[in-house]
Amino acid sequence: MVRSIMIQGTGSNVGKSVLVAGLARAFTRRGLRVAPFKPQNMSNNAAVTENGGEIGRAQALQALAARRPTHTDMNPILLKPETDTGAQIIVQGQRAGTMKAGDYRKDKSKLLAAALESFDRLCSGADLVLIEGAGSPAETNLRKGDIANMGFACAAGVPVVLVGDIHRGGVIAQIVGTQAVLDAGDLKMIRGFAVNRFKGDVSLFDEGRDDIAARTGWPCLGVVPWFHDAWKLPAEDMMDIRSHSGGACKVVVPQLERMANFDDLDPLSAEPGVSVEIVPAGRALPGDADLVLMPGSKSTIGDLAYFRAQGWDIDLYAHVRRGGYVLGLCGGYQMLGKTIADPDGVDGRPGSVEGLGLLDVETVMAGKKQVTLTSARTIDGGEPVSGYEIHMGRTQGPDCKRAWLEIEGRPEGAANASGRIRGSYLHGIFSSDAFRASYLSQLGVTSDLAYEDGVEDTLNALADHLEQNMDLDRLLALAETPQRRG
Repeated sequence: MVRSIMIQGTGSNVGKSVLVAGLARAFTRRGLRVAPFKPQNMSNNAAVTENGGEIGRAQALQALAARRPTHTDMNPILLKPETDTGAQIIVQGQRAGTMKAGDYRKDKSKLLAAALESFDRLCSGADLVLIEGAGSPAETNLRKGDIANMGFACAAGVPVVLVGDIHRGGVIAQIVGTQAVLDAGDLKMIRGFAVNRFKGDVSLFDEGRDDIAARTGWPCLGVVPWFHDAWKLPAEDMMDIRSHSGGACKVVVPQLERMANFDDLDPLSAEPGVSVEIVPAGRALPGDADLVLMPGSKSTIGDLAYFRAQGWDIDLYAHVRRGGYVLGLCGGYQMLGKTIADPDGVDGRPGSVEGLGLLDVETVMAGKKQVTLTSARTIDGGEPVSGYEIHMGRTQGPDCKRAWLEIEGRPEGAANASGRIRGSYLHGIFSSDAFRASYLSQLGVTSDLAYEDGVEDTLNALADHLEQNMDLDRLLALAETPQRRG
């Protein structure tokens, strides 16, 4: 009979996603049918599932760790921020509209039924469902109507392990303080705690670990040392992306305010001959870049204004004059054109603006949202390319006649006359080893990296890491059969 356990954190970005991925691989290697689940996620870094919807990128990684096809039931509620106060809402993989934060807080309890429905379906085909919480259960102002943490745990009847991040400091207060603010019903769900991201001699924290256990009455399931290869796994959200020093070839990425689907950067960061530099607001794009990669965006027009406000347009034009390469993906592709029109506000704020003018194309945001896994080939070399599309725009213009990809016989993308400036709606293309090697050869880089093999090796190393530093037998014993409904 299926069992389940939920990993909640004392805050955002304490390493829950990576822990769940490692646990999924560890228990899968033990012969269990494992499924990952996150009732509610907030991220613009989405993945396209094999059943044709969107989920958070972290759940796609966890599915890979569990050696299970991706499915929209793994993340039934996905919030994709478009502005500081509003987000697009994806329910069971499909766009359900846009909602202001205040309205969502009033109505989010209505989404609990969808989350429980998806959870039940996952349970029907698994031995163990590993649930990831979001943010922190200690945010008492968000407890009413909660579906991300204790609200879901109580509704589904699943036990909880609380994880604190010692690297941030104050981990004793994180865990003990969480216990102090939870009500009695929520406290009954917690079965233990773990401490994540310890650097140095773990035995030095023995007294701290024991103090937490004494103050809370919860057993410790492990003090997990820092996993140094975590950067080799696809990043979950913008807080996780980092510059990475490698070889002489420099790929520069402007960090847009609503940057989306930036998993395109992960294979480049893994290349020994490539350095990836993420440029934050307030800094110029470096003049020694070989390639400027314009990433996707959840709010293309808004992020184009943000791009210009940093003065990055001036830097980009200088880069082009020096003969540098530019690649725009999805929203980045749209920005490179002459105009972007979004009359109905389908991808953020309504409006129409001039683009950067580096490609002779024009974009209109309209039509049904395209969400699909895609196989393509390069037109020049015939290299296979696997990727995905998540967009609502149509882009047309003279430079589309220089398309450089082909999808089921139709041309995709655009390029300028020199071929140094390109754009495409296809995300995830650099995961394809042959294409990545061919593209990087133009920049003087020789690549023989097998990227997906490297991700597999890292997941196995992570599972080994958790086997050594957590009591996985005890954690599995704490998992319980969820409450059945209906």
